[in-house]
Amino acid sequence: MKNQRTLASLLAIALVFSCVQAAGQAPQTQMSKPAATPGVELAQTISMITGVAISPLLGVSAVGVWKYAKTPPSRRASLPWFAQPWFWVPGLVLVIAVFVKDSLGPAVPTALKKPFDIAELFENKLSALVAAGAFIPLVISIFPEMAGDPAISGGPIVAAIDLARIGNALMVPFAIVAFAVVWLASHTINILILISPFGAVDAALKAFRLFLLATVAATSFANPYLGAAWAMLIMVICWFIAGWSFRMTVFGTVFAWDLLTLRRNRHVPGLSPTWAFTARELDGVPVRTYGRVLRDEQGDLAFTYKPWLVLKTRTLTLPRQDYAVGRGLLSPDIIMLDDDRAISVLRFPPRCRTHEEALASQLGCNQVHDIGLKAMWGWLREFLGLGARGERHAVTQTPAPA
Repeated sequence: MKNQRTLASLLAIALVFSCVQAAGQAPQTQMSKPAATPGVELAQTISMITGVAISPLLGVSAVGVWKYAKTPPSRRASLPWFAQPWFWVPGLVLVIAVFVKDSLGPAVPTALKKPFDIAELFENKLSALVAAGAFIPLVISIFPEMAGDPAISGGPIVAAIDLARIGNALMVPFAIVAFAVVWLASHTINILILISPFGAVDAALKAFRLFLLATVAATSFANPYLGAAWAMLIMVICWFIAGWSFRMTVFGTVFAWDLLTLRRNRHVPGLSPTWAFTARELDGVPVRTYGRVLRDEQGDLAFTYKPWLVLKTRTLTLPRQDYAVGRGLLSPDIIMLDDDRAISVLRFPPRCRTHEEALASQLGCNQVHDIGLKAMWGWLREFLGLGARGERHAVTQTPAPA
């Protein structure tokens, strides 16, 4: 744990040092070097989009500091919102607060740390929305424009300016898609941290994300084309895991919202559609797919879902087996009883916790079983003689009400 926290600290210090060094050298570099070519602009933009997508709040704040530092004081008032101190100062303060929380993570009890992880999860989503909607369109300037040059008065140059603006505008949708793909993959780290009960795993995941961010910044400063190549490799990898990342994002968002709002206290099974996630791959339907579970006209358990939540509705009919509702620590499951095994098939969100008997009655399941940590705790109580054997069976196998 100590080594992981040290690694995360060193990576953070290296990243901040690189940003500060670039900011300090930016004015001299801008004065001594000729204007960047479209190729260099494109390479730098690819690296910037990738870095901001990996950590939106840190990325946008760092770009704001860089622009503020390289701009002469007389022109700073005209800088965009993300380069103004009123934005990047609170942004960096919040980033430092999150970093301190992560550094102390293994020493803080999980019960106290998880609420902050939930808050960070939603902060990451909000920062991504701001970056995709308000930041990316502002910083897309791959084709240099000559507007504002006093030597230009019109003629064919005006057409070139219009073409440059059109080219920049056409790049915005591609930039937002690239940002979204990388952000989805990065955001799964927040999801994994939320559902992980181990502080060491949390620290390792944060260190890995910070390492990726540091490599994007370092390669871009060393050579724009090398940085762009590394950033594009990250984009390609994120593209191939985009489906998994999207399902994990939906899964984590639903779980976090239910836990944050204590939705189980307001949930009444049967009054609204019964939503669930696949707990494993089922006949080609990927794990963590979000959909509704119900009994169809033939009396079979059916799972209806929309790929990517917007495509055409599909229905998966579960095989005819004995099913039960599993009472888990955070949320219940639908488990398939196969001989002496209990296989988790579907997982309900936390809003369904404490409503296991009602779910079993609604879905026509025969029993309610303790699973996971709850089953382990029941076995431990029996082993230590803290509860009668008959009492334990009454808890772990409860007939569903008629």
